Amino acid sequence: MVCQELHLRGGYRLNMLPEALLVSAPGKVILHGEHAVVHGKIALAEALNLRTFLRIKPRKDEKVRLSLPNIGAERDWDVSKLQLLREAFVDSGEPTAPTPEQVEKLKVFVGFMTGSADSECLALLAFLYLYLFICRKQRPLPSMDIVVWSELPTGAGLGSSAAYSVCLAAALLASCEEITGHLREGAASGRWTEEELKLINRWAFLGEKVIHGNPSGVDNSISTWGGALRFQAGNILSLQRIPVLRILLTNTKVPRSTKALVAGVKDKLVKELIDMNQHHLNAIGVGHASLDRLCQVTASHGLHSKLTGAGGGGCGFTLLRPGLEQSVVEATKQALIGCGFECWETTIGAPGVSLHSESSLKADVLQALNSS
Repeated sequence: MVCQELHLRGGYRLNMLPEALLVSAPGKVILHGEHAVVHGKIALAEALNLRTFLRIKPRKDEKVRLSLPNIGAERDWDVSKLQLLREAFVDSGEPTAPTPEQVEKLKVFVGFMTGSADSECLALLAFLYLYLFICRKQRPLPSMDIVVWSELPTGAGLGSSAAYSVCLAAALLASCEEITGHLREGAASGRWTEEELKLINRWAFLGEKVIHGNPSGVDNSISTWGGALRFQAGNILSLQRIPVLRILLTNTKVPRSTKALVAGVKDKLVKELIDMNQHHLNAIGVGHASLDRLCQVTASHGLHSKLTGAGGGGCGFTLLRPGLEQSVVEATKQALIGCGFECWETTIGAPGVSLHSESSLKADVLQALNSS
C-alpha cells in the first residue's frame, strides 16, 4: 500500500468532511516479550498484513448506530440519551484512564450485567467511552453511522481489539475535526502526521484500557504506526530497515482472555517466579496444548513457531525463511488444517492506521462495510 502523508496546510485541500470516511488499521504479531512487556521488559512487534476497516457516515435523524458484523452485533442510540449520559459521565478534564465506576455506568447504559466481559459488551463499551470523550466538545453530539469489519479473528492474540480502538479513535477524531479527514486530491490512501498519530494512539490506548484493563500499549502503538516497534516501559522506538518477513499464521481456535492471562502472570511474578526465563511462556501459565501441537507439527517440517499475544490458545506464527520451497509451506498448512486449525500465509511490516478512498479497498471489504 502506497500512502501519502496528510497535512493541514502546504497545498492540501481543507474542505468540509466528506460524506463518509474509510479508515483501516493493522493487526500485529509480537515476535518477543508479549507478557514481559507488561512488567517493564522489551517487546518486539510488527504490524500484520491483516486489517480492520471502519466506515463512518453522518446521519440526520439524531441517532448513533454501531454495526459489528464479525460478531453479529448492532446497536443504535438516541443522541438525546447519549447527551444525558455525557453530562453525568464526562467531567471537564482530559481522561487518563477509564475508572471502574465509568465502565459500570456504561454497562448499565447498554443493558449488560455488572461483570459482563464478552466481545460484544467490551466493543460497545470502548466505542461509547471514546465517542463520549472525543466528541465531548461537540454541541450537540454528532449523529453518525459506523460499521467496523475485520480480517482479524477476535480473541486470537492478533491485536484485533487494538485495531478496532485505533480505527474508532482515528474516525472520531477526524469527524470532530481534531485531525485531518481528507485525502490529498487524487490519492487512494493516506497517513496522518506524527503529531496526529500520537493523538490517535493516546485515545486508542484508552479504548484498549476499557477492553483489557491493564494493556501494555504495544498493540495500539503498532496498529497506529505500523512497521516494526521496540517497546519498553511506555517508550516506543520505530525500527528501521526491517525486511519484509513472510509468515504462516495459525489460529488454534482456542479462545482466551488477555486480561485474565495478564493477571495470572502477575500473580506468578508476585510469588517469586520472576527468575524464570521470559521466553518460557509455558512456565508462566500462558501456553496451551494446541500451541504445543502447532510447534510440533511445524517442527516436523523443519520450521519454527511460537505463540503471539497473550497465549492460552489463540494464534501462533511460523517464520517462512527466504527461499523456502512452496511445497513445504503447503504441506505444513495441510497438516495444521488437519489438526482443526485455521491458517493464513501472509507478511508482517504493514503500514499503520490509514485513510482510504473507496476505490482503494478490495471488493470484499467494501461489500462487508456497505451491506451492514
